[in-house]
Amino acid sequence: MTTDDIKQAVVSSIRQMDLNDPVLYLNRELTWLNFNQRVMREAEDSRNLLLERLKFLAIVSSNLDEFFMKRIGGLKQQLGAGVAKLTVDGRTPKQQIDECYQQVRVQEARQHDTLQQILAELREHDIKLLSYKELSQGDATYLRDYYHENIFPLLTPQSIDPAHPFPFISNLSLNLLVRTRLPGEKGKISLTRIKVPTSNGVPRFLQLPERNHFVALEDVAKHNLNLLLPEIEIASCYMFRLTRNANTERDEEKADDLLAMIESELRDRRFAPIVRLQIQGDMDETSRGMLAAEFGLDEQADVFSAEENMLAMRDLFQLSAIERPDLHDAPHHPVDHPMLQSNRSIFYVIRDQGPFLLHHPYESFATSVERFLKEASQDPKVRAIKMTLYRTSRDTKVVDYLISAARNGKQVAVVVELKARFDEAANIRWAARMEEAGIHVTYGVVGLKTHSKIILVVRNDYNGLKRYLHIGTGNYHAGTARLYSDLGILTNDEDLGRDAGELFNYLTTGYTPDRFYRKLLPAPKVLKQSLLARIERERKLHSQEKPGLIQFKMNALEDADVTRALYEASRDGVRVDLIVRDTCRYRPGIAGVSDSGRVISIVGRFLEHTRIYYFQNGGDEEYFIGSADAMKRNLESRVEVVTPIEDSALRCDLRGILDEQLNDYRNAWEMGSNGNYMQRQPRNAEEEIGSQQRLAEKALNRAKTKVHYGEDRRRQHIVGRNLR
Repeated sequence: MTTDDIKQAVVSSIRQMDLNDPVLYLNRELTWLNFNQRVMREAEDSRNLLLERLKFLAIVSSNLDEFFMKRIGGLKQQLGAGVAKLTVDGRTPKQQIDECYQQVRVQEARQHDTLQQILAELREHDIKLLSYKELSQGDATYLRDYYHENIFPLLTPQSIDPAHPFPFISNLSLNLLVRTRLPGEKGKISLTRIKVPTSNGVPRFLQLPERNHFVALEDVAKHNLNLLLPEIEIASCYMFRLTRNANTERDEEKADDLLAMIESELRDRRFAPIVRLQIQGDMDETSRGMLAAEFGLDEQADVFSAEENMLAMRDLFQLSAIERPDLHDAPHHPVDHPMLQSNRSIFYVIRDQGPFLLHHPYESFATSVERFLKEASQDPKVRAIKMTLYRTSRDTKVVDYLISAARNGKQVAVVVELKARFDEAANIRWAARMEEAGIHVTYGVVGLKTHSKIILVVRNDYNGLKRYLHIGTGNYHAGTARLYSDLGILTNDEDLGRDAGELFNYLTTGYTPDRFYRKLLPAPKVLKQSLLARIERERKLHSQEKPGLIQFKMNALEDADVTRALYEASRDGVRVDLIVRDTCRYRPGIAGVSDSGRVISIVGRFLEHTRIYYFQNGGDEEYFIGSADAMKRNLESRVEVVTPIEDSALRCDLRGILDEQLNDYRNAWEMGSNGNYMQRQPRNAEEEIGSQQRLAEKALNRAKTKVHYGEDRRRQHIVGRNLR
């Protein structure tokens, strides 16, 4: 057999490999937990300042709460419904729950170990979380008096006996289970539940005067039970916490009133099935078993014991906010985009200078997106504003500007997504407020969530009606715009404007004829097919002379069809670079399948939320940004918007972002073929600086020098870049 024959046989063998083999696909839930483990590593990393590490620990806990409410809750629903269909990775719902629980217990053990380490180091800086037993007599008296005046009136002990059934326990609330003996009833144990009121402005950790010394509220309550239960012997007192399923969605196609349905869902969620019981680590077996039985949980599987008796570590956000600049990262201040540093009308800037990219949080949301809406609301030549709203902040100016626009006589239409998880109540309030102001509010298309981020402004320019657009990757939320890494484009491209008009007509009517889109790639009708077609095109164009290159940056890669298509491309030799924050089904480095693939995850100061799609396309490169991750729900069950970036200067910007992150050795983790991640290690002083810091510095330098986007910024040949 000749060498060529051997090569041909190898190629033939590779092509016959079954790309549907479950071993090729990583599990969605487990890869997300792996991401949370990477966040945990930021809490453990001594290179980070102490209060930043404490913040990351709070994020880990908050993430796990949401994971149980959404993901475990959904899996338990499947289990209860008898779902037997295997996932693409070959697991049943029961297998997924079991494997997740195993990882969670390991993760929680690390959480508590890390907390003790951080607290010990904070003591060296005179920041202390004290137990009640550590208090001096004077401090104990101060806390007892504070508790009596400010906390005690809020408490309501609830007996548990034949006349008083077990009380309702709200989601994620902290509770004390008190075992008591009444006078004259020796040996008889009674039970009392007390809810710890850590809401409505009551802090979880009570501060001692003139010091950064704190005591947990539940610890103060435990040691002052005689105020609440006088003349009663306290046998024991334990803390517990419940997590309820957040998946209470109903079939909106059968609803006569979508708003009423969502409001009913919110009421249902309060009483949703319990999916997790967290208990104080030293709780006795009798109390543990009684609680598990009361809540219909498996005592061995669904009960999670907290070491060091610290439940709800998400409340550590309070301590992480202590004003100690020496223990925090230097404050980050977004800069004004260089094209928006004058008072000239933003519409003139877009019209005369061309499109430009916004990169948050490095560039200001207030002086770009909010300014765009503000000027649109005041400009007498603006005739109409159309916008999608998925989430926004409590202190938002977005809604104020929309209301101002309506009062100024402009036609304003807003598509509000009522089913934005955990923001449903807020969005109902925003919708009501806007309707009262005369804004045309709709709730999108039945059966689909509207997740797109788009604003369309129609203005009467000197040469007729023109459309101005903002299309982004992140929500119109001033708070997250300071914490999340996101992109947006401001443009007056005619084709994009017409496409946006088509999209809003679809969203406000629900009418679904075959709509023609010139440039936009909306989901669910167009985007998935377009991505798959472009991956296939990259395969066909690939050659030794012109090797193919696909680069995606996103939050999650979960869709099996897209993953399979990427395997097909990488099996043929196309380079596949994936920058995926959390869930990723694709395994790189599998011989004969994904040798040319690479997966990295960036975890740093800001939450990576940007979506970029890049195809080399035989040298005729294509760049896209938008709201959609490569997830089945985004591609098939949501209204998403992905837009091409055609301007050469803006492509250069996107190239810079991709290159910085692919070459990050400070905040990047790289996946191995086994699905595990290894943190990259800097090899020199230059690599100690992560991509987020570099991007922040670039934005600052650009703002200082006021470099025009179109000047001296030419695209460079990229084939072979990003390989180290």
